[in-house]
Amino acid sequence: MRSIRIRRGLFSTEISENEKDKPLKRGRGSQKKSKVLVMAESAPVEVKPKPNRKSRKAGHLKMIVIDDLKSETITPLVQENVCNEAIIDTDHSTSYVKLKDVVKEHRPIVIPKTKVGEVLPWVHIAISNAKRQLLNIYHSIKPEYLQSYLNEFCYKFNRIYFGEELFNRLMVTAVSYKNQFRYNVR
Repeated sequence: MRSIRIRRGLFSTEISENEKDKPLKRGRGSQKKSKVLVMAESAPVEVKPKPNRKSRKAGHLKMIVIDDLKSETITPLVQENVCNEAIIDTDHSTSYVKLKDVVKEHRPIVIPKTKVGEVLPWVHIAISNAKRQLLNIYHSIKPEYLQSYLNEFCYKFNRIYFGEELFNRLMVTAVSYKNQFRYNVR
């Protein structure tokens, strides 16, 4: 059965001009961090995985930049992006207390620091890969552009299993795309 793993991540971004004169905060409230909600779908692997391999296969990934980590912010985003018949696994944060109202089953888990990568593996792999890619390519990111960079990362991640079908799917998308922009020709 497919399930959705949800976790929030913090991505380093540039400090805005009006925040540069203020003293820096540390941790989650830092001006240098942007909050991101990460939702990763995963399914069990059909055959027994080899040693040191994941027991679940990655599915669809979605990353959304959010203003705060409050339940009132996260719950509508999950309701909009996740099917109401889904089973959701999260850490035991207060940000997720209302998720049980919008999905079939919500399973919050208290995760010891030593087991974080094992309980929500694809979420953490996606967060660390996205951070590494952004750091290697862009070096410093303005907060207003972070969502675009994350969309690009998710687009690539969601197509890792397409293989040889990637080109064909791209062509179908390009041909069936309806141009949304109208040009005024006079």
